[in-house]
Amino acid sequence: MDFLYGFDPGAEAGLGAVFVLSFLAATLLPGGSEVVFAGFVALHPGQGLAALALATLGNTLGGMSTYALGRLARRAVPPPRAAWLARYGAPALLLAWLPLIGDALCAAAGWLRLPAPACAAWMALGKGARYAALLYAFSGG
Repeated sequence: MDFLYGFDPGAEAGLGAVFVLSFLAATLLPGGSEVVFAGFVALHPGQGLAALALATLGNTLGGMSTYALGRLARRAVPPPRAAWLARYGAPALLLAWLPLIGDALCAAAGWLRLPAPACAAWMALGKGARYAALLYAFSGG
C-alpha cells in the first residue's frame, strides 16, 4: 500500500468541507466557517496552509456571489452602507469578513458597480487575514 502513502481520507474530505462551508458562510446563508476551519486545523495541523487557501478561496467566491447579486439588483433604492462604501471604494471590502455588515458591503459593492477584480482582491486579503489569524491561534502558533 505504498502508493497510498500520505493520503489521508479524513483530511481530504475535511478540506472539501472547509471550502464548501466557507463559501456558504460568505453568502446570504447563515453559517460559521471559522468553527469548521479551526476544528479542521486542530485535527490536521499538517494541512493548515491548504485549509487556509481553500477557506480564503471559498469565502471570497461566496462574497463575490453576493457582489453579483448586488450588481443584478435594481438601482431604485440604495442598499445599506452604500454611501460609506462609495466614499471608501473597494479597499473597504477588507471588512467583508465581519459578521452582519460583510454581506451588506459585498452586495453594496456590486450595486455600486465597483470594479470586480479590485473587490475580489480586497475581499480575499481581508478574509485571508482572518483565516491566517485562526490558523496561527489553532495550530499552536
